[in-house]
Amino acid sequence: MFESLTERLQEVFDQLAGRGKLTEDDVDKAMREVRMALLEADVNLKVAKDFIARVKARAVGAEVTKNLNPAQQVVKIVHEELIATLGEAGRLNLSGPSPRVIMMVGLQGSGKTTTAAKLALHLRRQNKRPYLIAADTYRPAAVDQLVTLAKQISVPYWEEGITVAPPEIVRHGLQAARDADASVVIVDTAGRLQIDESMMAELAAIKALADPAEILLVADAMTGQEAVRIAEGFDTQLDITGLVLTKVDGDARGGAAISMRAVTGVPIKFLATGEKLDALEVFHPDRLASRILGMGDILSLIEKAEQTFDAREAEKLQRKMLRNEFTLEDFRQQMQQVKRLGPIGQLLDMIPGVGRLTKDVDMSEAELQFKKIEAIINSMTARERRDPRLLNASRKRRVAQGSGTTVQDVNMLLKQFRQMQNMMQQIGKGRLPKIPGMFG
Repeated sequence: MFESLTERLQEVFDQLAGRGKLTEDDVDKAMREVRMALLEADVNLKVAKDFIARVKARAVGAEVTKNLNPAQQVVKIVHEELIATLGEAGRLNLSGPSPRVIMMVGLQGSGKTTTAAKLALHLRRQNKRPYLIAADTYRPAAVDQLVTLAKQISVPYWEEGITVAPPEIVRHGLQAARDADASVVIVDTAGRLQIDESMMAELAAIKALADPAEILLVADAMTGQEAVRIAEGFDTQLDITGLVLTKVDGDARGGAAISMRAVTGVPIKFLATGEKLDALEVFHPDRLASRILGMGDILSLIEKAEQTFDAREAEKLQRKMLRNEFTLEDFRQQMQQVKRLGPIGQLLDMIPGVGRLTKDVDMSEAELQFKKIEAIINSMTARERRDPRLLNASRKRRVAQGSGTTVQDVNMLLKQFRQMQNMMQQIGKGRLPKIPGMFG
């Protein structure tokens, strides 16, 4: 989402690198470039001007710390001011008597229904007892969609079709949630193509009835500054308590995320980073600022891994690798777990410095290679995966045909796997593995 902004900012900081001392003229030139980069990223004009003014005021008179050169000092100031602009970390107000109600509001097409299910899954992982209410009776198939998603994640739900008035559906649903001993109720309300009086009147009626602890506006990050205006409109009518930005994994320029908190004063609480139901991240301004500046986000990567990988399986795999008992079956299982973490490009961007090194790499091609390897392994029998030495010429032809690849592709995978086994064997014996290209 922030790829172009990240590249522009890195170019500015590269120009500052190597300077023994920054003059006011150096800072002026750098800030002009940063301002252009922010505006090109669709950041609100007033927000960009205020941001630049704060950074410049601090950078010109800043005392350079012993551990930082002047250019690094500017990066540090920009990072801190980005965090201040993005606001506080996302936290839901769920204290108080159960069940606490969360109202999901927004326009059609923003991803509101899917986000309601994502939030339910997130809360269940936090040991809450979520309950979904399908109160969007206007969009075709919205009720069916929420019911399908609720079943998919095994979360209880309430629906009455599309003929009952939404406030009545919410009234009945809240009673059902109390009977089910739910701790959090998530209400999926109706959206429109644009904000109108009837929509707001209905939402106000639901708010008065449900007394929600949170009113979360789901906004499509792809709409840029229009998302900021939508947020202002909903906040004026409903006093929204938080924002959820969806489609941040797309090619939006990122300006909405930077602008919304500053313009509306409403905190961003979650980022929807993909289509899968577990692709919902708690908003951390410091982590997002680090991503924007190309510093990575290793904490989010660790959290993703902790949610995805089984600790006991990881220990078992480690023992097998050190004893050189790692098979293609184990390799396939690891690939499947890595796939659940998310797209390769997103993962690499979270590792400090790696995103910049791979900016010219075609990630779609990398994903295709990933799928090719998985297809080759899937086309083998269980015995062949455990003992690749069984793969003679005829078996390799069968595997290639079954996976839609060539015998050369199969041979390449087997060669790379043998190299990996040799490396693991050397590590198991306490030796530094011989990696081609290392130390010349």
